[in-house]
Amino acid sequence: MWIYEKKLEYPVRVNTTNPTLAAMIIEQFGGPDGELSAGIRYLTQRWTMPTGMAKGILTDIGTEELAHWEMIGTLVYKLTKDATVEQIKGTPFEAHYVNHGKSPFPHNAAGNPWTASYIQSKADPVTDLHEDMAAEQKARTTYEYLIRISDDPGVIDTLRFLREREVVHFQRFGEALCIVEEHMCKKKYY
Repeated sequence: MWIYEKKLEYPVRVNTTNPTLAAMIIEQFGGPDGELSAGIRYLTQRWTMPTGMAKGILTDIGTEELAHWEMIGTLVYKLTKDATVEQIKGTPFEAHYVNHGKSPFPHNAAGNPWTASYIQSKADPVTDLHEDMAAEQKARTTYEYLIRISDDPGVIDTLRFLREREVVHFQRFGEALCIVEEHMCKKKYY
């Protein structure tokens, strides 16, 4: 049912050590609009989709979000792996370092740990797909903000890739919504 390739979906390149940027990017690792939240949200909602096509779209995107979570974790690690304690002191990454060292941990940029309250699943396909479309737009916006504060060309390249995937996911969820609404409008003849 699922095959894991031991390579990232897109190359993650980092040109400089930057614990401050890592502390901001970790928002997409453990924040409410981040990749972990998205992956779990979609894989949870897929069970109650009324068509195989809609279930497939949520499964495809949900597993891709977990691949993006891996990319974000890689970005955070690469931005901090060569950082000295002196480079970490006084940065927003310092509190993370005290608790987790240089290992990515699912929390948002403010340090709040990931929680299931970040996701929603209502067992109403239309409601859930609207939730998913909004989630993709919020993630796209967050990536745009991260791109604006980054000065590392490699990081910017990765963030742009992830931002564009959010746009594609938004479109795919729109397709799923059309499929579901069409399915729900069909008359049943006995």
